[in-house]
Amino acid sequence: MGESLYSIKINRLGGDPLDWESFKHKKILIVNVASECGYTGQYSQLEELFRSNQDRLNILGCPCNDFGGQEPGEAKDIEQFCKLNYGITFPLTEKIKIKKDPHALYQWMTTRIKNGTGDFEVEWNFHKFLINEDGQLYSSISSGADPFCEDILNWLN
Repeated sequence: MGESLYSIKINRLGGDPLDWESFKHKKILIVNVASECGYTGQYSQLEELFRSNQDRLNILGCPCNDFGGQEPGEAKDIEQFCKLNYGITFPLTEKIKIKKDPHALYQWMTTRIKNGTGDFEVEWNFHKFLINEDGQLYSSISSGADPFCEDILNWLN
């Protein structure tokens, strides 16, 4: 079965602890994001997906500079970039590490013994993890798949 997603501590981009209560009983799409990536345009699709499915979906963006150094900014820079360029309203976490000394959230999502589902590797920015309403990992989707891909839409419906 693995560990519980909801027991993992992570801060929001502004520094306050993320409250998992608002995520419970909804599907969750967790994405490692970066401001200077070829996939950064996916922010628009993520926001559209979030706004059109808020009753049943939460999206959590996790800024990370591990892949190509494409998220060099500090928290205020990241927040400003996301709001000004993409109107992001879904929550963003503090800037985290994934490749070396990964944050507990990514340890959970990438390790079968922790998530109870499988071992997964994050290869680049905008990798997507799908979490079911019960907090269980459902699937991992590569960076190149856009947020409106068939796998995500089928999972939502």
